Amino acid sequence: MANTAQARKRARQSVARNKHNASMRSMMRTYIKRVRQAIDAGDKETAQTAYRKATSVIDRVADKNIIHKNKAARHKSRLAAAIKAIA
Repeated sequence: MANTAQARKRARQSVARNKHNASMRSMMRTYIKRVRQAIDAGDKETAQTAYRKATSVIDRVADKNIIHKNKAARHKSRLAAAIKAIA
């Protein structure tokens, strides 16, 4: 347990920050899932629309250092390739 006032404050802040980061990560996963569902359904138009929204969210999460920039690039690249592969 935190002994000093500073350590108690840092503990409080880390709980709040962790909650916010988890929320952002969850939102990103949801947007990625929407793109994947459109791809699985074979709906290229919907997939492209969902991809544009997901890209924005993924970049926002990466800018806040919740995920690494390379992970964001990997997600975007794989989703774009999957959309391109829809016949």
